[in-house]
Amino acid sequence: MKIRSLIVDDEPLARKVLNNLLQNEPDIEVLGECADGQEALAAIRKQAPDLVFMDVEMPGLNGFATIREVGDQQKPVFVFVTAHEKFAAQAFDAQAADYLVKPFDKDRFHTAVERAKELVHEGMAQRLGKHLSSLRTFLKPEAKRADRLVVKSGGRILFLKTTDVDWIEAADNYVNLHVGKEAYMLRETMTALEARLSPEQFVRISRSTIVNIEQIRELKPLFHGDYAVILRNDTQLTLSRSHRTKLHQLGLE
Repeated sequence: MKIRSLIVDDEPLARKVLNNLLQNEPDIEVLGECADGQEALAAIRKQAPDLVFMDVEMPGLNGFATIREVGDQQKPVFVFVTAHEKFAAQAFDAQAADYLVKPFDKDRFHTAVERAKELVHEGMAQRLGKHLSSLRTFLKPEAKRADRLVVKSGGRILFLKTTDVDWIEAADNYVNLHVGKEAYMLRETMTALEARLSPEQFVRISRSTIVNIEQIRELKPLFHGDYAVILRNDTQLTLSRSHRTKLHQLGLE
């Protein structure tokens, strides 16, 4: 992929010199030339170049003012090309890749280009990394939530709707599913089961308890930041202080 570049200088001869030099850089494509900062600003916003060779002193908007107007969102790599050494400190503050003082030879120009290309490629790699990360997140399939649980009980295999489960308690490497007055043992850890349940329907209120949100009738504050969780069937559970962050799932805090 070629590095897309722009030349900005108010002197036609200076633009021609830069253009001729860039013809010797096979991995750089010149998008166009601009005679002042306003033209440059419009071209940068429209064409989004990777690299800009920028004069400092120009009528109207100078080089530094142009960079400020561009901002960080669309900012290309800049190489300043000027007849004055006095702007070097400002160029450093503007995080320019290099600062060329006219007249310069081909070797010095090539060195500046190589430095700029390194920064361009670093920026491309970072943007690509962010893009791939976003793409992986977008393409990652959403975990399928269980709408029923299969349990063995008394020689039978039962299919329980998750909506029928009032609450769940841990029992070592098993869990007890409380459905009305019945309790069914399922061979699964709390952590694994929690990952399969919809967070819009179930909330873990302690290390050993998960509750169906629809079955909660009221909450009562207890000592030390705990809460009593009272279900519609009068079962009383405890939301521990370490799980207070889960209150937002219940519409609180």
